[in-house]
Amino acid sequence: MSLALFQIASRCQQCSGAYNLLRYTSQRQFHYTPAVLARREKKPPAPTKKQLALKERKRAKKAKKSIYDSEKMTLSDAINVLRAVEVASPNATYELVIKTEMGKGSTIPKGRFNLPRETKAQTKDRILVFAEGRQAEEAKKAGADIVGGLELVEGIINGRHQATLFLCSRSLIRGITPKLGRVLGPRGLMPSERRGTVTDDIGGFIRRLKGTSEWKGDKEGTIRQPIAKMHFPVPDVVRNVRYFLNVVKRATGNIRDPKAENSKETSQKPAQAITRVLLSSRQGPSIQIADA
Repeated sequence: MSLALFQIASRCQQCSGAYNLLRYTSQRQFHYTPAVLARREKKPPAPTKKQLALKERKRAKKAKKSIYDSEKMTLSDAINVLRAVEVASPNATYELVIKTEMGKGSTIPKGRFNLPRETKAQTKDRILVFAEGRQAEEAKKAGADIVGGLELVEGIINGRHQATLFLCSRSLIRGITPKLGRVLGPRGLMPSERRGTVTDDIGGFIRRLKGTSEWKGDKEGTIRQPIAKMHFPVPDVVRNVRYFLNVVKRATGNIRDPKAENSKETSQKPAQAITRVLLSSRQGPSIQIADA
């Protein structure tokens, strides 16, 4: 073969190799090519509500349950069981636990009550009232401990005036809010219309408070309340439990107030569901009440 023919053949082989390499690279997709990146960025479809519910049921079945979850008793039977457990402690206390459902936007349930038979001596509230004129005189007659106007604000900030309950007339609330809001607000003592502590009927409010105690749930909506002593007769314990349950049901909207229904205010908040009612003692188990 001549030199010219050899050069032509070698050039043809080089062109054929370059063509095959170009063809191979065009068919192969590397990890950074747009098609591969598009497949990687594609997310799986979101699960439906039915799939989520099925997943939640499976998770609930696998979760460990307390031995008392499936055991429910009537209120009378639960009282008798706890009395048997605490037979050596006649001064032990029954504790009632009410668990409510805290949905989005729900407020912590709270209120005041007066048991048919008290478990302990009540502590007297120290009442401070912002009022002037006739309302101030009515507050003093009703039993308020400290009564005055805006001059009391500095004493409260300095700690000179101490109280467990603060009331205010409607005419003075705007004057005390700028200074006392940051002092009494975090302690839950700031007068407000929602709680009823901003009112023009201060004397009537104080008279209604006498002999009552305050109850309040925690951030999870659980209410814990000592409800009776072990040496109380069973009917007295039942009466205390039923009374307090009705108070909580009214506060959470499970029992509608007839006066509120007949009034013009028809836009009531939805009921805050009560999920469980438990009765317990110091040494006894927590028994779920079936007829709560």
